[in-house]
Amino acid sequence: MDAKPIGTRVASCGCGQLQAVCEGDPVRVSVCHCLDCKRRSGSAFAAQARWPAAQVTLTGRFHEWSRAGDEGGGATFRFCPVCGATVAYVNLNAPDLIAVAVGAFADPSFPPPHYSVYEERKHPWIAILGKDVEHFG
Repeated sequence: MDAKPIGTRVASCGCGQLQAVCEGDPVRVSVCHCLDCKRRSGSAFAAQARWPAAQVTLTGRFHEWSRAGDEGGGATFRFCPVCGATVAYVNLNAPDLIAVAVGAFADPSFPPPHYSVYEERKHPWIAILGKDVEHFG
């Protein structure tokens, strides 16, 4: 990414009681078209940004739910017990990173994705654009 480093970004659930305070720039911004991410996000795909775990602080109460992944591994999701919004999750294949839902930042200037995964399950009316985006089946 060519963008200049930022200080702190704060993501929150719909009711605001659960927040993820993220320091510095994300190490990865991606979109996922897998069926589980579509169900979890309630949208046609999910967008997430990942930070080293030491750079993310969750404040507020959350519940956790874990599920197995399509190709092994899995993830543990942290969501608000009041409004139900998923704010963050940890992929069991990368436990040193915390993924935060891009929509939870409510920031139109958030950096664009550089990865688009599970594209074989992408809706045909979706296009993830950008010269630096890597596309994976």
